[in-house]
Amino acid sequence: MSKIIWSKIDEAPALATYSLLPIVQKFCTAGGVEVEEKDISLAGRVLATMGLAEDELAKLGELVLKPEANIIKLPNISASVGQLKECIAELQSQGFDIPDYPENPANDDEKATQAKYSTCLGSAVNPVLREGNSDRRAAKAVKKFAQKHPHKLKPFPENPKSYVAHMNGDGDFYGNEKSVTMDKAQKVTIALNGKELKTIDALDKEVLDGTFMSVAKLKSFIAKSIENAKKNGVLWSIHLKATMMKISDPIMFGHAFTVFFQEVFDKYADVFAELNVNPNQGMSDLEKKIAGHPKEAEIKAAFQAVVDSDNPEIAMVDSDKGTTNFNASNDVIIDASMPVVVREGGKQWNRKGDAVECVAVIPDSTYAMFHAEMVADCVKNGQYDVSTMGSMANVGLMAQKAEEYGSHPTTFELAEAGKVTVTAEDGTELMAFDCEAGDIWRMSRAKDIPIKDWVRLAVERGQIEKVPVIFWLDENRAHDAEMIKKVNTYLADHDTTGLDIQIMDVTSATRFTNERIRKGENTIAVTGNVLRDHLTDMYPILELGTSAKMLSIVPLLAGGGLYETGAGGSAPKHVDQFLKEGHLRWDSLGEFLALAESLRFLGRKHSDAKLTALTAALDAANEGYLDNSKEPGRKVGQPDNKASHFYVAQYWAKALAEGDNAELAAKFAPVAAALVENEDKIIEELLSVEGNPQDIGGYYHPDDAKAEKAMRPSATLNAIIDAI
Repeated sequence: MSKIIWSKIDEAPALATYSLLPIVQKFCTAGGVEVEEKDISLAGRVLATMGLAEDELAKLGELVLKPEANIIKLPNISASVGQLKECIAELQSQGFDIPDYPENPANDDEKATQAKYSTCLGSAVNPVLREGNSDRRAAKAVKKFAQKHPHKLKPFPENPKSYVAHMNGDGDFYGNEKSVTMDKAQKVTIALNGKELKTIDALDKEVLDGTFMSVAKLKSFIAKSIENAKKNGVLWSIHLKATMMKISDPIMFGHAFTVFFQEVFDKYADVFAELNVNPNQGMSDLEKKIAGHPKEAEIKAAFQAVVDSDNPEIAMVDSDKGTTNFNASNDVIIDASMPVVVREGGKQWNRKGDAVECVAVIPDSTYAMFHAEMVADCVKNGQYDVSTMGSMANVGLMAQKAEEYGSHPTTFELAEAGKVTVTAEDGTELMAFDCEAGDIWRMSRAKDIPIKDWVRLAVERGQIEKVPVIFWLDENRAHDAEMIKKVNTYLADHDTTGLDIQIMDVTSATRFTNERIRKGENTIAVTGNVLRDHLTDMYPILELGTSAKMLSIVPLLAGGGLYETGAGGSAPKHVDQFLKEGHLRWDSLGEFLALAESLRFLGRKHSDAKLTALTAALDAANEGYLDNSKEPGRKVGQPDNKASHFYVAQYWAKALAEGDNAELAAKFAPVAAALVENEDKIIEELLSVEGNPQDIGGYYHPDDAKAEKAMRPSATLNAIIDAI
């Protein structure tokens, strides 16, 4: 029997799985496919790290190197330190004997514990599983539905004031970058003033980049951005990706927090040092640290005084709760937050809950240039028309930890001023940088085999789609200059006759893509790893209303397939609503589409009539789900995620009952009939829990029995499904 691995992960997608997976398993088993769940949730990884559970992530890391790999990966938490600490505390409360996370390790044991836990931080899952490059695009049925039923994009106001501020290459990662392509495999050592920071095994033809963020220039830029926001009368906000760029971005966040409230941090420096306050963790952590201190009220008043001064207003994460952009470094994730700025007409929310025009502060120019052009385009040309706009499909370089998401082990906050050197084993100095204490230095890497496959995949998609293929590479960025040489070399290996393949810098590529999108034309963006994330949230949120509706396929280098199910940035709010009132608005369309692609992959490998019928019927069910608008309602009392699973099961069973495969038609005819006949009763049972608080036994590590009971409240539906 063929096998699909379904990942057990976190938050809203994990809750949805309790309802959806039993349906998927019964239908797939009937078609000769086993669907097995593997736990790679944050809690599961913490327990595995501490030796209290199987290391399922490591096992899947071995599987993706085999041709039979077929994995459906739902979005997982890319944990910040704050989230990791919350998860550990929850597991401890459930009786697991694990140590606290030592933020400031005082001895070797604590250093070892911190090192173990650090493997769970940030993008710990994706680099292990993504042993292939990324193919992300909107399914035709999804795009057609979005154009027929356009979601709302807010108009930009007349004479708009919104803009993006970035460092323009002055002391940022973009401006300081140097890059080399290795001419042989050898060890490479990164050192500060001759003291080793890290030694890596570099491969032949691998691209190595070194760069740093000047903290002095970062602070100056932040101060200037605050001054300009005040002058321009706009809301101030900072946009980073502390969850993925888990070393660099929390540090930049901390500097922004400190600069905005400089007088408070200066005045109470001794208190904050005494309490181990770390500005990188934000206001929420600071408030916990000062709780009960004699100066607690005084310090809070000092922060409030800065807020009430003539400084610009700070964007709010949650106006109702009074949590600002500085609440926690992981609250504002750039690839989720910036599409909202564009969607809302260049606006974010202030303390009163009003949407007002803003400056989006994105220090590093490398990717800020994309967001700056997105906002500038709408300021110039107005909001997009969802009913007519074209599509952006993306081919992303990410295999074997390509580029910045693989840079965590080689990112350092420099302990002293001096020279950072990158030296090959044969004595060749590859790069050197003059830095100050506190600067953030990092190396990122891109291996040759993934780059070659990336070019191949780009050509293949161009041949299939017959639209322009644009490599987003900037000859003025050191890394991209090396990549351009490789792209030109490897393009010569393919038949590109009749294809429109161009290389453009980020601003030009954004402009070219947007001009086509406004004319209803499609374009393929071929990008590096991090920019892939930015594009494949921005454009789908504008085009489709959510990035969760994108096909996200990773053709693995070894011949297997990884099928991802969209973004999980809104998952925490969905869980909050479910726990409060029993309503889960997570849309599982990403899972439905990924499952169809996963089955199609098996069909290409194994010529099997039942498998073909199962896949075709799921395609029909997915179209029915869209055409009949069965996505979850946003408000309590409306059919939610559980009801959407019921309708897909009903449509899938009906398609099988009416299909060409006699065996499956006979098996599913009574199932389809029962699901149709009992529809009103099933919906009534599903809605019976609406409005009621739910106890699932844990946020990061739910009690399976409690969560399943909460997510499968229809005895009628359960009986029909379980009997298949």
